[in-house]
Amino acid sequence: MDPCRRVERLHHLALEAYDQAVGLDLDNLVVDGCIVKAPCGGENTGRSPVDRGKLGLKRSVLVDGGGIPIGWVLAGANRNDSPLLRPTLETLAVVGFRLPEVITVHLDAGYDSARTRDLLSELGCTPNITPKGVFLPINHTRRWVVERTNSWHNRGFSALARVTDRQGCVQNAWVALASAIIIIRRLVRQSWKRYRWDSRPARCP
Repeated sequence: MDPCRRVERLHHLALEAYDQAVGLDLDNLVVDGCIVKAPCGGENTGRSPVDRGKLGLKRSVLVDGGGIPIGWVLAGANRNDSPLLRPTLETLAVVGFRLPEVITVHLDAGYDSARTRDLLSELGCTPNITPKGVFLPINHTRRWVVERTNSWHNRGFSALARVTDRQGCVQNAWVALASAIIIIRRLVRQSWKRYRWDSRPARCP
């Protein structure tokens, strides 16, 4: 198995451990795009509409209701969020978890279209989309968790905030590694709150 696949496998193992010990909230899924700089160009890059046309990369990230990163799709910064929604949601099938009968997908106003609603209906999901032209504070929605996860990615891992790798498999491996670390950190913290054992420290490490 090549190194990139091994890192993806690590992410999947971290997800499985979290689901067994804490439980993923798959009843609620959140998707959002995040644009970062990619000054060296390469795969999955394009002119950024928010950085004066400089090269950038977009991560379309799927998280559960608690903000745990489940899957993502990498694309050029000039790609719209809506066309990336289907492949982003399909990453859930790659992980292979048993899905609940009713799944609500929370999206911002950038996804507010008949095309998005038709897609979610096709996939058997319930849409919860912020209407275009309506200001709704993010803390009044379920979408804040994906914003927090994007912040964890960018603030905690310089390789994600400023992408210099040109190969798509390497770019993807960095996201997988960062996501695995985030999941393990959350697993430790949530387990420390939920469980008791003889060697449990007085404070969460």
